[in-house]
Amino acid sequence: MIELEGVPELVDPVMVAAFEGWNDAGDAASTAVAHLDREWKGEVFAALDAEDYYDFQVNRPTVFIEDGVRKVTWPTTRLSVVRVGGDKPRDLVLVRGIEPSMRWRSFCNELLGFAHELGVEMVVVLGALLGDTPHTRPVPVSGTTSDADLAGRMELEETKYEGPTGIVGILQEACTHAGVPAVSLWAAVPHYVSQPPNPKATLALLNRLEDLIGVRVPLGELPEDARAWQVGVDQLAAEDTEVAEYVQSLEEARDTAELPEASGEAIAREFERYLRRRDGGGPGGTATADGGEGPSGAPYLRDNPSGRTRPPRPPSPPQAGGDDEDSSED
Repeated sequence: MIELEGVPELVDPVMVAAFEGWNDAGDAASTAVAHLDREWKGEVFAALDAEDYYDFQVNRPTVFIEDGVRKVTWPTTRLSVVRVGGDKPRDLVLVRGIEPSMRWRSFCNELLGFAHELGVEMVVVLGALLGDTPHTRPVPVSGTTSDADLAGRMELEETKYEGPTGIVGILQEACTHAGVPAVSLWAAVPHYVSQPPNPKATLALLNRLEDLIGVRVPLGELPEDARAWQVGVDQLAAEDTEVAEYVQSLEEARDTAELPEASGEAIAREFERYLRRRDGGGPGGTATADGGEGPSGAPYLRDNPSGRTRPPRPPSPPQAGGDDEDSSED
């Protein structure tokens, strides 16, 4: 039994989780949860025992000095709680950590124990994968679930992925078996510029999360960071003819494939976000998944979140920086 002392009764709580590692291309997912924790001033109420789940030769502890005293920070997973205000206040339980090295079933069971004790109504796990997507277009974000009813109600894709998986996939399946509604949101990061950070992908995940759970996420400086990131990658690509041609080919393929997605539904979804941000006021502007900011009355089109397929990896793509990573599951 998990004893939670000092944690008040939560209002319509949703657990939002992200893990550094294989399922976190460009650190986009873990940065998104860190952003929520920072903007809403989350209060840490629990941390999993690092000895139980981490190989310290893979994820090494760090030493730091505070007030002249040497201290150690251990790699672990921490849980914090934030209260989201507005017309319909609700609480978020934020889970941020590192993909565990061992005992994944116990790891998921411990997180589900916290979810049960806190009355969590839904678990949303954020992930990011490398894909054949151009950095100049809106970041594709897909929502997947193993629950057919949830897929129908929330316009999500029922996952049919088969193959190697990470902790995101394992946690989602653990939730399904425990009867806890669970959704995974995946952002596609351009494989030719995979090094972190990727504020454009982080911004896209937060926009999709906002739509999913019906809260207004304060974006802070993320829209400006996303624009600066794209300008920087534009400059890198312009310096290499081969990279520039490759990006152009990705743009053409993307535009051709997604032409039918410029539907009335997509326009309505973006206009609803514009109205929500306009009425809510405060920082952030009418930011979109591409890191742009729509003028008053002129919302941008976004990607259809149900339109992702697992992209094939090219044999030898040109690199504009960063190391190769493996793609993950739907």
